[in-house]
Amino acid sequence: MSHSSELIAEDIEGYLKAHEHKGLLRFITCGSVDDGKSTLIGRLLFESKLLFEDQLAAIEADSKKYGTQGGEMDFALLVDGLAAEREQGITIDVAYRFFSTEKRKFIVADTPGHEQYTRNMVTGASTADAAILMVDARHGILTQTRRHSFLMSLIGMRHIVVAINKMDLVDYSKARFDQIAEEYRAFAKQLGLENITFIPMSALKGDNVIEPSPQMPWYHGTTLMGFLETVELDAEHLQRSPFRMPVQWVNRPNLDFRGFSGMVSSGVVRPGDQIRVQPSGKTSTVARIYTFDGDLDEAVAGQSVTLLLEDEIDISRGDVISGVEQPAQTADQFETTLVWMHDAPLLPGRPYLLKMGTQTVSATVTDIKYQVNVNTLEHTASKQLDLNGIGICTISLSRAVAFDAYKDNHDTGGFILIDRMTNNTVGAGMLHFALRRSQNIHMQHVDIDKQARALAKSQKPAVLWFTGLSGAGKSTIANLVEKKLFTQGQHTYLLDGDNVRHGLNRDLGFTDADRVENVRRVAETAKLMVDAGLIVMSAFISPFRSERQLARDLLEAGEFIEIYVDAPLDVVEARDPKGLYKKARRGELKNFTGIDSSYEAPEAPDVHLKTSEMSAEEAADMVIDTLRERGMIS
Repeated sequence: MSHSSELIAEDIEGYLKAHEHKGLLRFITCGSVDDGKSTLIGRLLFESKLLFEDQLAAIEADSKKYGTQGGEMDFALLVDGLAAEREQGITIDVAYRFFSTEKRKFIVADTPGHEQYTRNMVTGASTADAAILMVDARHGILTQTRRHSFLMSLIGMRHIVVAINKMDLVDYSKARFDQIAEEYRAFAKQLGLENITFIPMSALKGDNVIEPSPQMPWYHGTTLMGFLETVELDAEHLQRSPFRMPVQWVNRPNLDFRGFSGMVSSGVVRPGDQIRVQPSGKTSTVARIYTFDGDLDEAVAGQSVTLLLEDEIDISRGDVISGVEQPAQTADQFETTLVWMHDAPLLPGRPYLLKMGTQTVSATVTDIKYQVNVNTLEHTASKQLDLNGIGICTISLSRAVAFDAYKDNHDTGGFILIDRMTNNTVGAGMLHFALRRSQNIHMQHVDIDKQARALAKSQKPAVLWFTGLSGAGKSTIANLVEKKLFTQGQHTYLLDGDNVRHGLNRDLGFTDADRVENVRRVAETAKLMVDAGLIVMSAFISPFRSERQLARDLLEAGEFIEIYVDAPLDVVEARDPKGLYKKARRGELKNFTGIDSSYEAPEAPDVHLKTSEMSAEEAADMVIDTLRERGMIS
């Protein structure tokens, strides 16, 4: 049942109405393993009388089976719902729980303490108004305590409680509490964390959780519940910020109604207010604020509404409607902080999708400026980010987007990165500022375009992308194809992997990160050659599907032809024209594709050449026939 209230028996409608209009606080519990996060949430649920009798009975039974309190009720089992969590006594996934008091409603996220689940903590913290950082009074400030604190500083958590827990196990010592608080203050100062509240407590015994503890008469501060019921909500803070509303949907039910729907992420908007739409920069005036329940006189942060404007201007999903006096910025290159959340590393140059609010664009991390050691706060050079790695990076987008710095607005400054091939979320980031070059560099109009150049050459430009293992026959076949095209009067160029590494890519090695950059540079070069109207042969191992997709995405539909030069590993090893496989087998050549570096074969190539079953001449003719069938040559 819910918490007790006299209104429930006397005026149920009044009670429900009062409950509906309570403020909602979202907060997280975080900290190191076994600091008492789940126990605290269980205690809050129990004290708010939000448990049914059968739940209490089940917890009592589970406490005897899984509990760690000698048969007494183990409140952590109310939250740790996974079997693996109960067996190990740890939290693995983020668990969300709802409870309420007379003053406020709450959603709490219990986040994992283990280092390998740091990404789960970021997920839970991304929507929270406040954080409760649990510290075991016996162990003090640990590595994971510092890690979670650093992440909270990145996320921009405005209100933090350092709950020094298990005070009952240190005899409620004031000296121990003061020692831990002083140590944490010194660390927090380095991170720039402010608004920190220290509370000595015992989640298991209930000391200073709901009521002041008689065991600690030396402490005169707030209880944990007192803090949660009075701390300022983010929604209240955001209402004082400039107006922002990302457009989620263009609402056009009939010819006489055209509205723009979305949730107000910050500020206040009223009919008659002038607005600016970003990134287009067009302006108009708000005519109506429409909702299902009728028009509003104003809309504030957190409300979902439909805005009708005085003027017919072009607005689509992903655009941001701002106040005209303080509009959102627009740019396509940024400095960001990136938290990597995937087992496969982040490699600069690899293409991803960036989703920020209602906007989704193609994105590439162009550079990792440095990686942050969350234990020591040192900055270290890095060519890639591994799981749970945190780096300061520069990122480039396929087009300009509307944004604010993350510290000013989480909704228009926070983003996730999505793997284009698997659609998995692989990273979360915070925008700092636009790079100066994004404002100073613009596309220059030219009168002679790709179509004109291609027409002059009487051909359709394209990239023939030959991919396959070393020794499969890529360069041999590509060379034959170019000879056949050249004799027919076509205008061509061959980009060969070895030749390019003598010049354009001579600074690159053969690590995964260097291979990604190698292909990115070649793809950009091939794009320029296609713009010049040429038929380009590109003969590279190009082992990763995502980079081959990047090359395809740079071109228009039909201009990229992926040619898989397929030969089994034993066949190419037997050929070994350059002796590279022998060196790799002897350990003299590291990161060699097919031996100690993976090759991701094309899943649906445009042309599939099985060179163990055909000659190079036959393979070249097969490519030429494909070009004729597609109308690219006569």
